[in-house]
Amino acid sequence: MRLLVTGGAGFIGSNYIRYILSAHPDYQILNLDKLTYAGNPENLKDIETIPNYTFVRGDICDRESVRGLEFDAIINFAAESHVDRSILDSSPFLRTNIMGTHNLLETARERDCIFLHVSTDEVYGSTENGFFTEDSPLRPNSPYAASKASSDMLVRAYVETYKIRAMITRCSNNYGPYQFPEKLIPLVIINALDKKPIPVYGDGMNVRDWIYVEDHCRAVDAVLHKGAAGEVYNIGSRNERPNIEVIRLLLGKVAERLDLNEKDLTGLISFVKDREGHDRRYAIDPLKIERQIGWGPLMSFEEGISKTVDWYISNKQWWERIISGEYMRYYDAQYRERLKK
Repeated sequence: MRLLVTGGAGFIGSNYIRYILSAHPDYQILNLDKLTYAGNPENLKDIETIPNYTFVRGDICDRESVRGLEFDAIINFAAESHVDRSILDSSPFLRTNIMGTHNLLETARERDCIFLHVSTDEVYGSTENGFFTEDSPLRPNSPYAASKASSDMLVRAYVETYKIRAMITRCSNNYGPYQFPEKLIPLVIINALDKKPIPVYGDGMNVRDWIYVEDHCRAVDAVLHKGAAGEVYNIGSRNERPNIEVIRLLLGKVAERLDLNEKDLTGLISFVKDREGHDRRYAIDPLKIERQIGWGPLMSFEEGISKTVDWYISNKQWWERIISGEYMRYYDAQYRERLKK
């Protein structure tokens, strides 16, 4: 199979490509990524020379970026995804998440190929009780979530109107290697290593369901091969945790690994004004994908957090180059040189 993976230089996309190359070594992978601030080719630097992997720099909003490429399926990870950034300026989110998805849907319609749209549980909004199922109403509360809900509706419309072979996955919060440092878990680990304040919104009791990124990648692969056109699949690990609990666990792991005083690290916690429209609780029901597809998470939260802390401790140069901005300057220069040739 020839897969076009959009946003493959990002956190989840790069982990997905690694997983596919391991699970399906005969597949051809085309990685289409615009290389915005969150797209980092260093995430896949060690596989750049693999014969069945090709990187193409391009924007999903630009039809020319996908014309001329040969593929049997589109896996759409490309998205603007940071809620705080969407609150400051929603324009890039509307462009990429809505218009970019529309462009890919048009391509899938013309090619008659499979389209798998990777979405988020944030489209459901917040709930105090119970769990979101695939039939729960969409009630997004942030510009980011609204842009993803809009793209989900476009996918549904293209299935109903044009009968394209499209599926949607909605996953809970991911964590693991190569996650951009602005996200909660890497931010806590890095700030702890640098002895910097660790900001916590509100009272820290906002609840998220956490899933290790490789479990998410396995789920997307399972839906690609076993999912039904027009269906939505929730992906979660039944692992709800308040943010403050996750933060304290991370600080305990860092202290243990580096033989530091845990109380000194917890002293870095700084409660700050809550974020606008901050959803109180996400809770997703993955029963459908478990029963119909046969997928289930393999990584426990305790083991996953330990592996993640170890990865960030061992890969300091990777995240230091991101924080300094050096990673973007280096690859932008390389890209300009390739254009000259």
